[in-house]
Amino acid sequence: MLGKFFQKPTSENSDRVPPGQHLAKGFPVLTYGATPQVSIEEWEFSVWGLAKPQKWNWSDFMELPHNDFTADFHCVTRWSKLDVKWTGIKVTDFMKAIELDGEATHIMEHCYGGYTTNIAIEDFVREANFFAFQLFGEPLSDEHGGPMRLVVPHLYAWKSAKWINGLEFLDREELGFWERNGYHRRGEPFKEERYS
Repeated sequence: MLGKFFQKPTSENSDRVPPGQHLAKGFPVLTYGATPQVSIEEWEFSVWGLAKPQKWNWSDFMELPHNDFTADFHCVTRWSKLDVKWTGIKVTDFMKAIELDGEATHIMEHCYGGYTTNIAIEDFVREANFFAFQLFGEPLSDEHGGPMRLVVPHLYAWKSAKWINGLEFLDREELGFWERNGYHRRGEPFKEERYS
C-alpha cells in the first residue's frame, strides 16, 4: 500500500513533512457522509454571531481579489501532499469586508451537509489562509469541497472545511463535529495534535 499510493519523504523535503506522515502520490478524498453537490447559482455564504450579519452569493464573493497559492496539505490520517496549487481569496482580504465585534475570539465554520469545525481567530486570520475555488487550475470538484472550501495550511486538513457556506463568530471556543468526536481542538501537524 505504501509504494502504490504513498511514499516516504526524501531528505530534500523531510523538513516539510510532519512526523508520522507519508507523501500521497495522488490527492486522496476523505469524506464523512454524503458529498454535497452545490452549484454556484445556489451557493451562499453568511457571517453572523459577533459580526454584523452579512450574506454573499457567488458573484458577490467573486468580487473579492483573487490570488494563486501553493501550499502543503496535511491530513490527520497520516498523508501529506506538497505544493498543492490553488486559486482563491485570502482570508485577510475577506476580513476587510466584514464588521467584527472586538469580543470575537473563535469561529465555527459551517458547511453544506451540516459539517462544522472550530478555529481560533488567531489561526484563521493569517495571510497564508484562503477560500479556494480552483485546484490545479480547474474548478474545485464536489469531492474536494467545491464550489468553495477553506484552506488553512498550518493545521490538519479537517480545519480546511469543504463546502463552506458560513462563519459564526463567537466569544468562546465551541467544538465542531470532529472535535466533539475525539479530534484535537487545534490540530497542528508538526506537534501531532491529532486527537484529544
